[in-house]
Amino acid sequence: MSQFPDYDVRMEETHHIHKLDAPSGTAITLADGILENLERKKTWSLNKANNEEELEITAFREGEVPGIHTVVYESEADSICITHNAKNRKGFALGAVLAAEFTKGKKGFLGMKDMLNFHP
Repeated sequence: MSQFPDYDVRMEETHHIHKLDAPSGTAITLADGILENLERKKTWSLNKANNEEELEITAFREGEVPGIHTVVYESEADSICITHNAKNRKGFALGAVLAAEFTKGKKGFLGMKDMLNFHP
């Protein structure tokens, strides 16, 4: 039996008008995490899901928004929304410094799972 059979899932992301890529790398990473854990979704699509197996990511580009990402689980009864709203770019800068410090003295390919020690 699938997880959350009565809920569909989608994602929205908003960034500043100068951002060239859509969806953002963060949105793709979030989508990949959902796809790894929800059997009924096989791939993501930008702005329009063509079938039930696609996770729709809607990308907005507005003003000077640093970044807002929302995952929405929707059913006939309710909506569950999980949102991260970056108020400024300070968090991104801190993350870059922490990543640089973490990689010092290490060799090979490193990812966020290594840095944050997310191991099953």
